[in-house]
Amino acid sequence: MTPSSRFPLARHATLAGGLAAAALLAACAASPMAARPVDNAALPEAVRVPAGAVQKMSTTGVGRITYECRAKKDMAGHEWVFVAPVATLYGPNRQVVGKYYAGPTWEANDGSKVTGKQLAVAPGGAGNIPLQLVRTEPATGAGAMQGLSHIQRLNTKGGVAPTATCDAAAMGQRREVAYEADYVFYGS
Repeated sequence: MTPSSRFPLARHATLAGGLAAAALLAACAASPMAARPVDNAALPEAVRVPAGAVQKMSTTGVGRITYECRAKKDMAGHEWVFVAPVATLYGPNRQVVGKYYAGPTWEANDGSKVTGKQLAVAPGGAGNIPLQLVRTEPATGAGAMQGLSHIQRLNTKGGVAPTATCDAAAMGQRREVAYEADYVFYGS
């Protein structure tokens, strides 16, 4: 007589435990911000992460960038000036995993967030904001944003200053422009 035939509940408990373990492994493998591999060697040198940086996660930001019509610094005319971004961050399966906003700040749904300072940019192609490399400050809050050192903005679409007239009559007006970009997060 086998242990499972003498103790039928033990067989079900073992099966249930195995299924629970498999579900847990699947959930970990399908992390909402799982890293989609980036080939840094294929990127413009200016936005490559330093040697030793390890890709931790990636998201796609979909949102808007606000611009304001202001006088040029030399007072010779007017121009659209970047004010702030706002975007929803999506994981690989298009689930909402966080948000991005002025600072620049990346905030995960778990409440952890990180800010950073731009180190470099590279052209993103006609009609697209530039690619970007950011050095992060230490994260606040426990969670997904802990232990990060760099963030890349890649695969940009849209987001450039509006084509609407910016002159004395439009001074102070704001316009929002749609954009999309991949944000790739690195740590050590």
